[in-house]
Formats: sequence, C-alpha cells, structure tokens
Amino acid sequence: MKLFLTAVFSICWCWASAQDPIFSQFYAMPLQINPGFAGSAFAPRIGLAYRNQWTGFNNAYRTYAASYEQQLERLNSGIGFNIEGDNAGDGILRSTRLSAVYAYQLQVNDGLAFKLGVEAGAWQTNLNWDKLVFPDQIDPIGGIGNNTGEIRPDVTTQTRLDVSAGFMVLSEKFYVGGALKHLNTPNEGFLLVNNNVNRGLPLRYTLHAGTEIIVKEGNKRTQPSFISPNFLFVSQGPYRQLNVGAYAGLDLVFVGAWYRHTFRNSDAVIVLAGFKKDIFKVGLSYDLTVSGLAGRSGGTYELTFGILFDKNERLRKKKQHADINNCLRMFQ
Repeated sequence: MKLFLTAVFSICWCWASAQDPIFSQFYAMPLQINPGFAGSAFAPRIGLAYRNQWTGFNNAYRTYAASYEQQLERLNSGIGFNIEGDNAGDGILRSTRLSAVYAYQLQVNDGLAFKLGVEAGAWQTNLNWDKLVFPDQIDPIGGIGNNTGEIRPDVTTQTRLDVSAGFMVLSEKFYVGGALKHLNTPNEGFLLVNNNVNRGLPLRYTLHAGTEIIVKEGNKRTQPSFISPNFLFVSQGPYRQLNVGAYAGLDLVFVGAWYRHTFRNSDAVIVLAGFKKDIFKVGLSYDLTVSGLAGRSGGTYELTFGILFDKNERLRKKKQHADINNCLRMFQ
C-alpha cells in the first residue's frame, strides 16, 4: 500500500500544480518570502536552512536553502542570491531553484520607506522514473518484480525561467510586505494531457507584517530584549496557509511560537529556540502536527544558521541611527 500510494503521489506530481515549500523559520530565509527583503540588514548576511518534514514517513519531504544578501548604500539598493532544493518521496521528485534578487529603497521621510524587489532565476525539476512503482508491477503473492507497461516520458528534467516581485513598507513601528512568486508560471510538468491546458506552477501570493515591542533597552555589551508579533499568509493554487505568532529576542537567546492554519484544518503549532553570539545565529524549530496526521507524521524539524557581518564600528553607528529598520531585527 505504501508503494502504491508513493507511485500515485509521484505520478500526480508529473502534471498537477505544485506548491512551494515554506520554512517555518521564515525569518531566517527572508528572500524566500519576498525579494523586497534584499539589503534590509545593515551588513552582508548569509543564511542556511534545512527542513525535514513529516519524519514519521520515510524521507517524505526534505528542503534545503542558502542565501546571501547585502546593502548597496550609495545606490539605495540591496542585492541577493538564493538557492533552494526540495526532495520529495526519497528522491523521486527533486526541484532546484537558483535566483538573483534586487531591491530598491525609496526613502519617504526619516520614519517611512518603501522597497520594491524583483527576482529572476531558473527552476529545475527532475523525476527519477526508475524509483516509481506502478500497480502492474505488484504481484499479490510474489511482491514487486514485474516490468511496468507505463511509458517513460521523453523528458524527465525540466528547466524554466522563474520571475517574481515584491514590495515592503518600513517604518519605525511596523513593517508590511507582499510578493508575487512565479509571475510567468513556469511549466514544471513532464506529462501533458492536453497541450492547450496550462500546467505551469501557480502564482504564489504572500502577505506578511509585524511590529517590534522593546522590553529592555540594550547597551554596548548586551542586545536589547524585544518581542516581535507577526503573521505570514501564503496562497498558491488551492493551498492557503496562515502563520500567526511572535518571535522574542532575549539578549543572546531567542524563542518563538506560531500557529499555522490551512483554512481547511488546523495544521501545526511551531515552537522555536536558538541563540545569537557575535556574528553567528542558530535556530531549531519543531512543527507539532495537530491535523489528522497527528501521531503518524512524526512532526517536522528545521535547523537554520545565519552569519551577519556587522562587527565593525561604522556599521554599529549606522545601525544605532537608523531606527526605521529596528522592526526587522528578527530577520537579522
């Protein structure tokens, strides 16, 4: 039964509209959410992330990501590079996305700014046909061993252009942003039932916002303590999700909690813990499944690692005098 379900799932991926993986620790990989985040940090930043979803199943979904971003102060701009890899069904379907990001910041006044971001890159999907098991290969007595009558597609690797855009509104008290991913709806399918039917990756709509509440002011030796209530809404094809929660930074330690709902059912409670020391930041989160898969999925783990190269006097002074970006502290 497991093999049959795996086969059905895998074949459906060949022509069905897919959804992007979304990290629970979205703050650690902001370019994945919105290209408008490029250059939001005061210093060059590197981010790494690994997600193992539904550990109760055998390598159901694993996602990797790496990003780099930096500010171009004289040009009021930011640039970034992002790479994502997704492994579904223990390597049956793999996807890789490589992109470059640019964002321009328009300063309205000392306390308000707008950012517009664009992203362009390549989206590649690869189907490992030899790992698929079809119903005609299954013998009720002898098990798997028959040859399948299914015809291998002529192409099992697709590479397509992928374009996205986003915006951000920044103030001293809050931030709000939105993004449209896959503006050109790149085709990632391998089997075409009808060439006149659009089988492209559906548009992904993202809306996010948050604020920052200072609990205790910092000094030269300690980081400020703060709480950042926030939400993330994502809609892609028939799939929607809403993450609502808060991130708290307590000097060298940070914690967080979110509730995720898919509008069809409650999905998961996300808990986070991590620490930040000098230029390094490490976070570990766990998604406690509360849907119908609870008790069988095994939950989801994420590990993130960040480096913010802000340890010089010029950047320190710049950060102290630019309060407009303080509400983005959780992303840095």
